[in-house]
Amino acid sequence: MSKPGQRVLAALRQMILSGELGAGERLAEIPTAERFAVSRMPVRLALRTLAEEGLLERSGARGYQVRALTGADLEGAVEVRGVLEGLAARQAAERGLDAPTRARLEDCLRRGDLLFAKGHVLLEDLEEYHDLNRAFHQAIVAASGNPAIGLALGRHEHLPFASVSALAVDADNLEREYRRFNFAHLQHHAVFDALVRGQGARAEGIM
Repeated sequence: MSKPGQRVLAALRQMILSGELGAGERLAEIPTAERFAVSRMPVRLALRTLAEEGLLERSGARGYQVRALTGADLEGAVEVRGVLEGLAARQAAERGLDAPTRARLEDCLRRGDLLFAKGHVLLEDLEEYHDLNRAFHQAIVAASGNPAIGLALGRHEHLPFASVSALAVDADNLEREYRRFNFAHLQHHAVFDALVRGQGARAEGIM
């Protein structure tokens, strides 16, 4: 997805999560494109992605509306992902990291260190973090050597906020977002340390 598309996608997720876009509220391409000052194509892709994630549902021939979601829906989806990714981290630690996987994870950590070293973030930084966060999690799932985990995560991605790619960003409070994502990045360092040391239970607990 293009950078404008990622920006629209993250903003709409945050608006749904915060309740700014309430259950049943309609979203159409043209008004949404005008709202974010982008073309219709990134909006079309963003709306389609949100529907695949279970946050929107079709309404009419071309539109979407916000699905009614409860706190339990969101908590349950995130909890299941955490269990699956925790299992992947434990099995990866117990198997040991091969050199290519270790290098891939170290590259994600280096890129994250550079992003957060300046003490603040821009929207563009969080778009890059989205990519490296996904790469980090995918590498751990692959390193588990358990293809069933990847299949289970794939089936689970239609649930709200269950995908590792489903990051919500509040563009109006980047100071808070810096603290939130920097904390997540520090957790990545802790997970990597546990993986390298072969500490399966610790890696699982952090994930």
